[in-house]
Amino acid sequence: MIFFNQDEQLEQLGNSILEATWAALPTLNRDQIALTWIVYDPPVLVNTGGALTPNAFWSHPVRGFTYRGVEKIYPASVVKLFYLVAINEWLEKGMTSSNKELKRAIRDMIVDSSNDATSLVVDILSGTTSGPELPTGPFETWKYQRNIVNRYFQSLGWLEMEKINVCQKTWCDGPYGRERAFVGELLENRNMVTTNAIARLLHSIVGGVAVSSERSQAMMALMKRSLKVNELPQNVEEDQIRGFLGGSLPQEAQIWSKAGWTSQVRHDAAYIELPDKPPYLLVVFTEGQAIAYNRDILPFVSQQVAEAIGRLG
Repeated sequence: MIFFNQDEQLEQLGNSILEATWAALPTLNRDQIALTWIVYDPPVLVNTGGALTPNAFWSHPVRGFTYRGVEKIYPASVVKLFYLVAINEWLEKGMTSSNKELKRAIRDMIVDSSNDATSLVVDILSGTTSGPELPTGPFETWKYQRNIVNRYFQSLGWLEMEKINVCQKTWCDGPYGRERAFVGELLENRNMVTTNAIARLLHSIVGGVAVSSERSQAMMALMKRSLKVNELPQNVEEDQIRGFLGGSLPQEAQIWSKAGWTSQVRHDAAYIELPDKPPYLLVVFTEGQAIAYNRDILPFVSQQVAEAIGRLG
């Protein structure tokens, strides 16, 4: 079973949001979007500083809506949330030690979405490095080590994590050498996740139960985004707000998020708080070359969801 309850009200609202999106943006096909939306009704159990124990948190029911939420899709930089949780688990368990460079890499991986920073984090998580192609025996060992993050998330016993793949680095130009061999001739071993899997991971972070309450709060701090235009990064191709879920939110809203984009996809995963309304979690993935360059789709969906939150009973 998925981790949230599906109810009639959210089903109706979710479907109306999608229909409005397709009507307003007719170039978006029905198989080019996936969405998971979680609503936190009172009493709100998230963003509390880890006030609940894991058992109490996971036994508290939440309701949600999903559309194609089990479809495996290339996550682009949203995969960095998995590496963020994993590296905090490694640090918590003493499987690696903290230092200035690792702290800098973790910060840049999430705040700036740096692929170079992510490369170091993946190296430390797996004990592997990029480089020339390897002979068969050493390469088999290398591949086993690189799959350690997959094994970690599968060990949690969450249904949503059973069939995802989170073992590849993120790239600007693409993989070379052993990394190219690892991803496969037809890219069959590339990272693949679902919006439901991302939603459950983000749900655990904002709930304060990802690794520990202190580490969850630290992860939340890295994901916090400003909605003020004068505080957004300048001279960057994408700032993780404009063209994403935060792009249509009112200035008084608060958002914690991680976006991802390539020439083929545009995604965002966010926890959002609007004044005097129930907080919610929203994960939206979109696919297709023309869609990836469309900076209107995610803000439109986000605006529709924000308006729907005001109509919740």
